[in-house]
Amino acid sequence: MNIDLKGLNALVGGSTAGIGRAIARALAYSGASVTLLARNVSKCREVLKELNTSSGQQHDFIVADQSEPYVLKESLAKHLSGQAKTIHIVINNSGGPSPGLLHCADSSQLEQAFTQHVIASHLIMQTCIPGMKQAGFGRIINVISTSVKAPLPNLGVSNTIRAAMANWSKTLSNELAPFGITVNNILPGATDTDRLHSIILNKANRLNTTPEKIRAEMISEIPAGRFASPDEPAAAAVFLASRQAAYITGINLPVDGGRTASL
Repeated sequence: MNIDLKGLNALVGGSTAGIGRAIARALAYSGASVTLLARNVSKCREVLKELNTSSGQQHDFIVADQSEPYVLKESLAKHLSGQAKTIHIVINNSGGPSPGLLHCADSSQLEQAFTQHVIASHLIMQTCIPGMKQAGFGRIINVISTSVKAPLPNLGVSNTIRAAMANWSKTLSNELAPFGITVNNILPGATDTDRLHSIILNKANRLNTTPEKIRAEMISEIPAGRFASPDEPAAAAVFLASRQAAYITGINLPVDGGRTASL
């Protein structure tokens, strides 16, 4: 299958590290013009140099913080207006909430996470939807977590917010399908990123053991016997962004090496 995204513009959140960075690179490799969305100017410039331009793509970036969604919406709208650009593909991806038990979490942690994930994604969607409708083509892809299917220990706030994102997505998929717009979720399992390393270190400190032991225990629970590379959920994102995936909407797609016990 040859996936060709030439002529399409993509907005990729959290695109200077981990899965977001891998998705930005994979979309550009398939021909899309990519707008990076992240907080750090120098990191955006660094990733910009990595993006393929062999099909004449025009890549750029927006510096904004998803924890300030209304400022983000204004920056995005101004950018699109100034570039006379339609965003056809939106990748909602943002760093997960800190580990911890839900019953110990302060309500402000829930509010902050809801704002950073659900509200920010909602405002991005509302800003990009008019162009998608006019084009008769749109892809909204949310990078969330396998906790949508089975909550993960010691990730209480994350489990709660990821479930909210999943139901937001499913609702939108039904509303937007008549316009040629699909809405899907990628559920990465344990992926070799800085966030995973942070989770491993946090658990090791909490249990007074070594990160190496925690890492080995986690891998033992994965039928594939390893952590994912960020390029693997990125490949799933490219397919869901493609024209070939036009009849796939409203799904949760685990990319987890078989770890999640439920279908």
